[in-house]
Amino acid sequence: MTALLSEELHRIAPDIDLTDIDRSEDLRDELDIDSMDFLRLVTALGKRLNLDMPEADYDRMRSFDAMLSYLQARGAG
Repeated sequence: MTALLSEELHRIAPDIDLTDIDRSEDLRDELDIDSMDFLRLVTALGKRLNLDMPEADYDRMRSFDAMLSYLQARGAG
């Protein structure tokens, strides 16, 4: 799951070295992405994993680690 998330993040922010980010901090701040980029990330993950990721859950996906936990809790990967 980590590799899949990293791959999708790299598509959104190709210039960012993911080893340099704080995985517990807000993805938007760490990657300097906006809400549209975040939406593209969630949409791409949802399509790849065939998983509904409603907007009501976005707060549970704010950081890299939180996103991983969310995906694992939803049964992805």
